[in-house]
Amino acid sequence: MGPDRRTLSLGKRSVLVAVAVVGAITVLAAPGTAFAAPEPSPSPSASPSKSRTPVSNKDLEAVREKLERLYHSAAVATDEYNAAEEAADKQSAQIVALAKKIVQGQERLAELKKRAGAAAAAQYRSGGLPDEAKLMLSDDPQEFLEGAGRVLQGERATKGLLGEMTRTQQDLEQYAKDASAQWQKLEAGRKAKAAAQKKIEKQIKAAEQLESRLEVEEKERLAELEKEAAHKAQTAWLDSGILDDIKGEASEEGRKAVEYATEQLGKPYEWGAEGPKTYDCSGLTSQAWASAGQGIPRTSQEQWKQLDRIRIEDMRPGDLIIYNADASHVAMYIGDGAIIHAPRPGRTVTVAGAGSMPILGVVRPDAG
Repeated sequence: MGPDRRTLSLGKRSVLVAVAVVGAITVLAAPGTAFAAPEPSPSPSASPSKSRTPVSNKDLEAVREKLERLYHSAAVATDEYNAAEEAADKQSAQIVALAKKIVQGQERLAELKKRAGAAAAAQYRSGGLPDEAKLMLSDDPQEFLEGAGRVLQGERATKGLLGEMTRTQQDLEQYAKDASAQWQKLEAGRKAKAAAQKKIEKQIKAAEQLESRLEVEEKERLAELEKEAAHKAQTAWLDSGILDDIKGEASEEGRKAVEYATEQLGKPYEWGAEGPKTYDCSGLTSQAWASAGQGIPRTSQEQWKQLDRIRIEDMRPGDLIIYNADASHVAMYIGDGAIIHAPRPGRTVTVAGAGSMPILGVVRPDAG
């Protein structure tokens, strides 16, 4: 959505967190384990209704699938929002740079006009006589010729001055056109960002309303269904034997990125957020790699497009796993078949099974 080599030893500075992660991953690799983040504690005010027929598991499964679709749509919109925000930052910077060029160009043009005016005044003071008349009036032909040479040089300098004025004016016109184009893009991006925000809020609100209609016991059963679905996917992934082939060691940058991501465990998901208190999926992965000194694209879709792709068998801790056919989610691989990611609204940054969601592919930020 819009923001996740080594054996899970994450450095002396994160010993306590590392121990927790190692424990979580040990559980992740074991059969019969659930991978989804735990549901929040039930609200004491929500009590089962005696006059209401309990929702069947089949109906709850339909609810789970619908929630998954709603949050997926919100994730896609979050990527759109983040992309528009990133583009707006770049366009704003370009507008500022163009504004500086326009000011500099205007100052240069004023200087050139001043020099051109001085040259015109000098010509006026000389009387503006043609060379033939000056030659006839001169008592010293040699002096005239020397003066004529200087005049010729002056004329050439004047022509050069006028040419530079013309080029400066043309540059100013181009800068103004470029600035106007950037303003138009900025305005279009603002509208796209607003539309994406509206879509995100609509999808999340629909999901929350859907969940709010469930009783406490039904929410607990729904959470179990989510865990079972994640566990089933992870088990199938592990049963393929893929983990036997994944033996890559983390790079120094990868270790730093994993350490950063680990330190964010338990922090809430928030769409459009890049930390330090809240994150979306790509906000977490981009900030983790920024902490390692490696800038990467802000969105999961651009991370998929721009970063070097590698085979799943070759991945190492710190690599990014891109999920879903539309690259709408991203997580960071941390080793032993596990990931750290910011799942969705209502969840926190957590450890999960790498195969608990449909994998699109893997990218490596520090492939070079």
